[in-house]
Amino acid sequence: MANLYKFLADYEVMIYILLAIGGLFSVRWLLQAWRERQTAFYQLEKEFSTRRFGQAAAITILLIAIFCLEFSMTTFIIPGLPAEVFLSTPTIDLTSSASGGLSSPASTQFPGQLGESSGSPQTGCVPGQVNLNAPKAGDEIKGIIDLVGTANISNFGFYKYEVATAGSETWATISAGRNIVNESSLGRWDTTAMTPGGYRLRLVVTDNQGNALPPCVIPVRIVPPP
Repeated sequence: MANLYKFLADYEVMIYILLAIGGLFSVRWLLQAWRERQTAFYQLEKEFSTRRFGQAAAITILLIAIFCLEFSMTTFIIPGLPAEVFLSTPTIDLTSSASGGLSSPASTQFPGQLGESSGSPQTGCVPGQVNLNAPKAGDEIKGIIDLVGTANISNFGFYKYEVATAGSETWATISAGRNIVNESSLGRWDTTAMTPGGYRLRLVVTDNQGNALPPCVIPVRIVPPP
């Protein structure tokens, strides 16, 4: 199914062109059959023209149905699918949510009051390739925040951003994306379900062969809302 989604998205323009060409021929055939049906004199001619008209009408309806299906898939369904649907490496664990927040299991991975963030500077961040611009290292954050950065490498595959408690290597995926981003919004993070304290936020960018570059990691601190 993922291959079908990818095919419909990648060849959207080509599909529309082929449907348009097919539509022109089918409409022409339909009109010719209709004229023959109207001018037919003998019963056999009428039956033959009626059969041709029915065939032309069926093909025209089929092309319209394919157009509607392609339009619905590429406009409404495919853009809302999580990034992992399009990955060629299904063993990679991605968790995507529409709101950009952690899923329920992930949001409870960090129980209890957390300590201060380590305050270490960001590591692994490469401007123009893998980088987090906002929030910045050491920032205090609360509520729903917009993550701004860059995910742009050769043979780009997808990116994901994850969170772990300060000093821990247990990472929980917040969300993911399959489009290149240049110093723009990577997605949103709803921190309201997180226990206040120190965390590490990282951006991981993977190429289309499943090879991940060193992640961009920054320390942040979640504070309770007022």
